[in-house]
Amino acid sequence: MTTTTHRSRLPDPARFIPEVGAIGAATQQAIRTGVLPDTTIGLVQLRLGQLAGSTYHTLRQTGELREAGETEERITAVASWRDAPCFTDAERVALELAEAVLSPNPSGERVPDDLFARVAAHYDERELWTLTLVIAQLCFFIPVALIAKPIPGAPPGQNYS
Repeated sequence: MTTTTHRSRLPDPARFIPEVGAIGAATQQAIRTGVLPDTTIGLVQLRLGQLAGSTYHTLRQTGELREAGETEERITAVASWRDAPCFTDAERVALELAEAVLSPNPSGERVPDDLFARVAAHYDERELWTLTLVIAQLCFFIPVALIAKPIPGAPPGQNYS
């Protein structure tokens, strides 16, 4: 996707709210501590971007996964992870948790106790908090992407016109 033909709806938020950059940096620092594999973070955030219908986040997370050496098979299969054989059980439950957070559940809570128990079987408390913040970080920036429409594929700092 070429970035020269696309324009954002809004200019760079840092022009009006300089703290946005610090928020982004702080959340990255909080989740990229080595507690969770970068691959798990990227897969979860890619799925969140897909569920939110955010081209910006989908392309950004796909690019980051490629840069980290993730295979095209696994990147592509995130959209259909439930029946894809290429994910570990821990990755599957992390993807399920991400979907639960963003998917309405008219018959009960979004993250029921049985799902939490399955997640907790794969992640200790520190890892669970990190995974929770991985989801929260992208959920914080989803409205920015959907409303301001930063330029898909453009690097941060160059993604607003």
